Amino acid sequence: MYDPTRLTALVAVAEAGSITGAAVRLGYTAPALSQQITKLEREAGATLLVRHRRGARLTAAGELLAARARTVLDEMDRARHELSQLAGLSGGRLKVGTFTTAGIHLLPPVLSSFRRAHPDVELTLADYEPPNGVNAVATGEADLALTHAYEPAVSAPPPSGVALEPLLVEELVLVTAPGHVLAGGTGRLPVASLAGQPLISSAPAHPPRQGVESALAAAGATPAVVCETPGYALVCALVSAGIGVAVVPEMVAAMSMTPLGVRPLEPSAYRRTISVAYRTGEESPAADTLRALLRGGFGRGQEGRPS
Repeated sequence: MYDPTRLTALVAVAEAGSITGAAVRLGYTAPALSQQITKLEREAGATLLVRHRRGARLTAAGELLAARARTVLDEMDRARHELSQLAGLSGGRLKVGTFTTAGIHLLPPVLSSFRRAHPDVELTLADYEPPNGVNAVATGEADLALTHAYEPAVSAPPPSGVALEPLLVEELVLVTAPGHVLAGGTGRLPVASLAGQPLISSAPAHPPRQGVESALAAAGATPAVVCETPGYALVCALVSAGIGVAVVPEMVAAMSMTPLGVRPLEPSAYRRTISVAYRTGEESPAADTLRALLRGGFGRGQEGRPS
């Protein structure tokens, strides 16, 4: 039997026309999505994709399986909707908190799936810069909230009655202007190579980034511009203009609107974990259902970690 997660990955590639585009849609990293497709090809006993410079196209076998997969996935959506009516998901309200990156690149397809399955549940979204979403869940202002934590860092435990479920782990990478000397090599770049480099410092007073900023300072990176708010679009624009280099989540680098050079770092312990905060000990079919969709849509936790 084919894994529905892998069928979803195949359909996403068919619709997006590339591994990268499909990965963004589903909340995977590109390597993790490629792994899902490879596993599906083993299950099918056939090559499903042909990769080319501009993306990927489905083979005849891929087209056949994708067509069947759409039917299967549609039927699963209908089943979820019918089960939701039995479980009391035919009405009510669900308040969801998010932060900018997840809200733009990861959350929409998950909410789309939830809306198709449970159209009678009223969805309310609010923007919370981490860790404020966790506090919103604790006070009842939100039912669920996407948040993040960085490594290296000392993270505070969540408030009493709130739990954090990890959804996606991504590495932090170095971004530079195209053609920068640090972007030209292959393999991982030792963090010590940032010594003396002008750094676009991403909100050093922002709690989730403090540990990373301290580690970069210890490596000798010299702040050139300090962005007081953690706006990664601005950080990437400054880097692309040649004002300095920066260390950002892999997803941010992949989705930048401005051209960048990208290089993984050594050690690889610089990471961002995206989690969903929820209240424990409460019966909430709507919140539980959305959490389940988040687990699947964000790449099943550790499977989303870049290789």
